[in-house]
Amino acid sequence: MSFRRRFAAVLSGCAALALAGAAHAVEPAAPVLPTYTAAYQPQTKDERGIWMEADEDERVLRDSVLLMRDEGLNAYVRQVLCREVGEDRCRSVRLYIVEVPQFNASMAPNGTMRVWTGLLLRVQNEAELASVLGHEFAHFELRHSLAGIKAKRDAASLAAWIGVLSAGAANIGTGGAGNGSTLQLAVLGNYFKFSREQETAADLLGLQYMAKSPYDPAAASQIWQSIMAEADARSVARGLKPGREYKAAFFGTHPPSPERAAYLKAEADKLGKRGELRAQEYREAIRPFLPRLLAAQVRSNDFGGSEYLLQTLSATEGWTGDLLFARGELFRQRGNPRDLVTAADLFRDAIAKGYANPEAHRELGLSLMRGGQEADGKAALREYLKLKPDANDGNVIKMLVGS
Repeated sequence: MSFRRRFAAVLSGCAALALAGAAHAVEPAAPVLPTYTAAYQPQTKDERGIWMEADEDERVLRDSVLLMRDEGLNAYVRQVLCREVGEDRCRSVRLYIVEVPQFNASMAPNGTMRVWTGLLLRVQNEAELASVLGHEFAHFELRHSLAGIKAKRDAASLAAWIGVLSAGAANIGTGGAGNGSTLQLAVLGNYFKFSREQETAADLLGLQYMAKSPYDPAAASQIWQSIMAEADARSVARGLKPGREYKAAFFGTHPPSPERAAYLKAEADKLGKRGELRAQEYREAIRPFLPRLLAAQVRSNDFGGSEYLLQTLSATEGWTGDLLFARGELFRQRGNPRDLVTAADLFRDAIAKGYANPEAHRELGLSLMRGGQEADGKAALREYLKLKPDANDGNVIKMLVGS
């Protein structure tokens, strides 16, 4: 058989493999809640390697300055997880709350769950938080870390061989390089579809947890509606077209957010259950940490997304002193002349609402001075020094006010 025919046969086989995998990835069936195996230990060389890496990562995480170590907050988030997945599953988890303002949570195969503070700021009730935590636990229970490593390795190996064969074909003038590139994309694309299939399976198993928990399964869809609305607000503020952030590209590992919200709602409707949201309980638990979470969000250089979050929080809480101060900081940091006027008004409103942090007077003074209102600005800065005579920046502020 000639090289051309042998090469064509290889390409044909690879194409069949890619297409078969793609066909297999269509509409995974909802998994049945599995019998849980506690204290699972790695069985293979691959698993042991993954577990060792996860253990080392956890040792670093345990000593990180980014951890929020408040016992009450950690106990509360853990309680939500346990209500979602059940006490037997919950015992497998070591939970860490990490001060990162973006929306995320993850779980390692050794039982380490990371919850970013940006998630705590964005969810509006316990049920939404539970849906995300349950999704991450589902990845853990379904052993997706190992399956993902194997799929990635197999796809990379097959794509590499196609590249080698394509180069050989091009050297003898067959013109097969273009076909090889196309098949490499097909193989690698199939890997990322496999990852999206894992995400869908974790979503569906998470709904099974919610069906057995006190929580309302409809919350699993609602959180993605909110994330899309925030993404649209961010895009508009940056002069971009709404929708571009959450439309999955070819190599996206998560289902597109509109698709995800739709199938989660459809599956929740099939369950026919209306459980608890526990919105008031959530707000009360998070309220002591809200200034810290808001400050981190405002520093993230995301005016549109931050403004959306503040507006969302005010819809349930009203414009509290904490929210007004954070919004004032948002406008002050953007720093346009009209923003400084808005910021000064917001800082005054925060003070009038009883916001007791002396920094409100400092930010008011700095905004006024940058806007050319030196007399009023210096008066606000003097009030800051009066309320906080031992301020770390006291000497700098004294220089500004000339005393």
